[in-house]
Amino acid sequence: MGHMKTTVEIADSLFEEAKAFAASRKVPLRRLVEEGLRAAIDQERRPRKFRLRNGSVGGKGLRDPFSWPAVRGRIYQGRGE
Repeated sequence: MGHMKTTVEIADSLFEEAKAFAASRKVPLRRLVEEGLRAAIDQERRPRKFRLRNGSVGGKGLRDPFSWPAVRGRIYQGRGE
């Protein structure tokens, strides 16, 4: 694998924070930047999974099993039928 040398402009405060973070991990700043770029690219490539929060309230489910015609009947109950 080859390497390309480039110049990137980043905010001074972010540079100082990244440099200190890399030093705390005892890795070169270059490695931290490469890891960050890989993580950002991988995150974009990964399919996003939607998870619906469990909003149940601890009941015992439906009292009466419903079919769509039964649901429709309950919705329109007393409205012109």
